[in-house]
Amino acid sequence: MREYIDAAAFKEMILCADAALHANIQAINDLNVFPVPDGDTGTNMGLTINNAAAELRKKDFETVAAAAECVASAMLRGARGNSGVILSLLFRGISRRLKGLETAGAAEFAGAMNDGVEAAYKAVMKPAEGTILTVSRLASAAAVRVAEKGANLEGTLVTAIEAGDEALEDTVNQNPVLKKAGVIDAGGKGYMVILGAILASLRGEIRSETMAAGSAAVREAAWGAGEVEVPEKNIFDTVYIVRKRDPHVDLLPLRLYLDSIGDSLVISDDDEIFKVHVHTDIPGAALTESQKYGALDIAKIENMQLQALDLLGGREAKSTDDLEKVEKELEGQTACAAPEAQPEPEEDTVAPPEKEFGVVAVCAGKGMEDLFRELGADGIVTGGQTMNPSTDDILREVNRTPASTVFVFPNNKNIIMAAEQCVPLTEKKVIVMPSKTVPQGISALLNFSPDETEESLVGAMGEAMGNVHTAMVTYAARDSDFDGHEIHAGEHLVLLDGALLGSYTALDALYADLGEACARFHPEFVTVYYGADVTAEDGEDASAALSAALPEAEVSVVNGGQPVYYFMISIE
Repeated sequence: MREYIDAAAFKEMILCADAALHANIQAINDLNVFPVPDGDTGTNMGLTINNAAAELRKKDFETVAAAAECVASAMLRGARGNSGVILSLLFRGISRRLKGLETAGAAEFAGAMNDGVEAAYKAVMKPAEGTILTVSRLASAAAVRVAEKGANLEGTLVTAIEAGDEALEDTVNQNPVLKKAGVIDAGGKGYMVILGAILASLRGEIRSETMAAGSAAVREAAWGAGEVEVPEKNIFDTVYIVRKRDPHVDLLPLRLYLDSIGDSLVISDDDEIFKVHVHTDIPGAALTESQKYGALDIAKIENMQLQALDLLGGREAKSTDDLEKVEKELEGQTACAAPEAQPEPEEDTVAPPEKEFGVVAVCAGKGMEDLFRELGADGIVTGGQTMNPSTDDILREVNRTPASTVFVFPNNKNIIMAAEQCVPLTEKKVIVMPSKTVPQGISALLNFSPDETEESLVGAMGEAMGNVHTAMVTYAARDSDFDGHEIHAGEHLVLLDGALLGSYTALDALYADLGEACARFHPEFVTVYYGADVTAEDGEDASAALSAALPEAEVSVVNGGQPVYYFMISIE
């Protein structure tokens, strides 16, 4: 049994954890209890750790400290959503404890896990119990206890997983939202999948070079024996690489299309290629649509339903191992293609300050982008509810902004933490305005005056955000029984300041309830931003209904062009 892990072993553990997490993305996403379409926990954690795996594959490391530093740095920059940021913080703490070490034994690894938990708790302003924080804290505490008593590395990890699993099962009792839905915490489950894969890698039970991301065999190793599910829909695990025709092509339309025909979607890209992972029943349609953006390079398609049935029948699940090897070789060639002496690409350079204040905003939809630019935004980060941008995505626009101080508007509560991670990564001063909705960001920028002082701007824009109530009209992404309300996939959903107002099949009833709810705020101004999936006429209908319900308010209509939300409504 291995007593210490070196750099190669640590690298292999993370590569296995990446494959295991991606194999379980949809199962983790399904634990999310709110039925709106969103950037789900499994997807965000998967994208975050995948960024680390991509960096690890580029080279070998001499010490476990160097490998851990590579992982921490890549995760920090690739972190998406709150769950991805917390995962990156857990590994940042691990890296700090392992600094200067060639190898790590039980005591060092347990201490590193504990330091990771401390780093995550310090960064979260209001840590909530019944989350990934609870699960990781109790798992690491158990690891430290047994390591101090002389347990070996395997025994330490086994104990950590036992304690983590117990804590995970208890999250349903600690978090009121989870208790109502009767599910465990999605982020905690993702963390335990990672720990399970790390232990399986240590034991030699799984190897990254033979793991097909998404295969039933990987799910069984990481999720737990005896819990293999036989999927009834979206049964084809589809992974492929496309060489871009345009290095700056916008992949958002492709992302939205693939999300409409499948699940477990992950798209990663650089200037030359993009890689897609999706579960779908029509892989041919996914490939055909993707070829609009470039030339198909390599693909693999596996039937997860047959894989699961093979496992349940005691047979070895078939996978495209040969294609997996070719894919990894291709990734290695791509990583080494650019000579080290080449200068940084333009988008990664830091623009010299030409003014004191600049603005970066996160939004999606041409109308919204145009509006933010008209209001003074220097940079736009494409993203939002179903596509949380990474810290690196936000950082790139911050660095390109020709100002010494840059205000960042995340415009989504699940993007705020990723934006805050930019603060120590740039020479510019970054001030994150915690806008939770696009209308809040718009209202804040209406109060942006570059001639004011920093303190005055923060106060004025913060006050403006606080005066905005936001209503969102979208659709139910899944069947759900939320807070005693039965919701069916495809129904219209109305959210008011993040809380569910109701689900509807008839627009008349929707507008009546929405108008009544808005009237409680006695608004002076109401703006209806209509999205990409509705028409200008639909926007006028919504405006007319709200005007009738709010006769004292000035109601206007704007083409936002945003995805996901049929309407975003600003109530001031």
